[in-house]
Amino acid sequence: MFEIINKTIGEYLEEIASKYPDNDAVVYPLRGIRLSYKEFDALTDRLAKGLLASGLKKGDHVAIWAHNIPEWIYLLFATAKIGVVTVTVNTLYRAHELKYLLHQSDSKALFMVKGLKTDYVETIYEILPELRSRNTHKIENENLPLLEKIYFIGENTPNGMLNYNMLFEMADSVSDEVLNNVKKSLDMHDVINMQYTSGTTGFPKGVMLSHFNVLNNAYAIALGMNFTERDRLCIPVPFFHCFGLVLSILVCLTTGATMVPVESFNPVDVLKTVEMERCTALHGVPTMFISELNLLEKEKYDLSSLRTGIMAGALCPVEVMKAVMTKMNMKEITIVYGLTEASPGLTMTKINDPIEKRVETVGKEMPGAEIKIVNPNTEEECPASVQGELWARGYNIMRGYYKMEEATKHAFSKDGWLKTGDLAVKTEDGYFKITGRIKDMIIRGGENIYPKEIEEFYYTHPKVHDIQVARVEDKKYGEEAMAFVIVKEGESLTEEELRNYAKGKIADFKIPKYFTFVKEYPMTASGKIQKYKLSEMGNKILKEKGML
Repeated sequence: MFEIINKTIGEYLEEIASKYPDNDAVVYPLRGIRLSYKEFDALTDRLAKGLLASGLKKGDHVAIWAHNIPEWIYLLFATAKIGVVTVTVNTLYRAHELKYLLHQSDSKALFMVKGLKTDYVETIYEILPELRSRNTHKIENENLPLLEKIYFIGENTPNGMLNYNMLFEMADSVSDEVLNNVKKSLDMHDVINMQYTSGTTGFPKGVMLSHFNVLNNAYAIALGMNFTERDRLCIPVPFFHCFGLVLSILVCLTTGATMVPVESFNPVDVLKTVEMERCTALHGVPTMFISELNLLEKEKYDLSSLRTGIMAGALCPVEVMKAVMTKMNMKEITIVYGLTEASPGLTMTKINDPIEKRVETVGKEMPGAEIKIVNPNTEEECPASVQGELWARGYNIMRGYYKMEEATKHAFSKDGWLKTGDLAVKTEDGYFKITGRIKDMIIRGGENIYPKEIEEFYYTHPKVHDIQVARVEDKKYGEEAMAFVIVKEGESLTEEELRNYAKGKIADFKIPKYFTFVKEYPMTASGKIQKYKLSEMGNKILKEKGML
């Protein structure tokens, strides 16, 4: 039964550490790290003292730029314990994007690693070239007036930066009493996390989320998965995204379950981790599950411990969902639908929902969340089975966009409903189906084409590994559909085959005018396919062929 949690994240961690002191809290099997909840609470208390000693205080903002390392989790809880706002940084950011985020978020400190695919240190030196030869660690830059310090996580601290480990050494200068007084000064409705939207249109916006938002949403999701202190969750999704932070880390916290992160997604590491730690749950976006299923066709892993998990972050192909349930033993896998502005979960399928509901819908509204489907033109509520825009309100809705009053105003209706921008249908029996994004919808000479509908149809083709449909320009109809197809390994396909497959099965106007074959899709660090980049690719192809 869902009951609202009226606590801060720090208070709730103390409660769980008292209730399940010896339960594994954080495990990194490939690093040999294994912390009980009692040890984890103590470690994050000490780090919180170090942060206070460094000069950080309640209400300050700090940014974290790193993959799924242990220190990320430690910082998340340590900052929450003293009311410092964690600003999450996309691991794929480059200099321009990072500079924008640090400035717009008013971050006072940055915690970072060397980087995996790119050199983060060189990126910092591109933004702050004076640090290369600086002996002082105090940052003074007119473009980033509030940024004071950069903490490096790892060995061989670069010039102009401080080492993260020094915070543990500084902790002795702050008493338990001082830390406890800071904890008591916090309010559960304080903003504690800022997540930046992907910024596919316009500048990224900082979504302000409170203890109350994220903790309660995590608890509702944990209940939906029937999570208990005995569950062990493998977490390969990025921490910087709501999927990793709320649906994974905080879901474990709310029940005393075990976090078993994978530092950077790799299907081998994921399945090896599940096998080694006997994980009962696994999270991922569809593309992650697809690569894991492909690996299982070549290699064997013992996944018998798996029971549940979440597939989210993108529209979930029916065939992939069915394969995960059968081939990965995840019979109780769920789908969560939501968006960052909703902390993020709004709807969820239950573990005991009929299979067709779990593969064809995104479930029903989560406890405490109100949802309605609205005609975006008239703002009148749509009857069952009629498509409209999904609107939501409840305990989990964001406090707004940081320093963007106009954008915040546009995100809500006059009576306080969050406009998601997603097209959806509510079925007669109360389930929701997401039918696409308003901005993804293709208007071909007055006919509305919904990419998801076409994609779901083509997933049934035996040679199609993956397919994404995006909008391209057209001289006659204004817009047309182009399908970007990844063919299954060892198979071959032609445009003609794909067209013939759809003839007589879906309306002619829904059959994409163009097909192109690709090896991969442009994606965000959190695993979302970037449709706008596919559109750009498609338009470029058509221009090169003289068709535009």
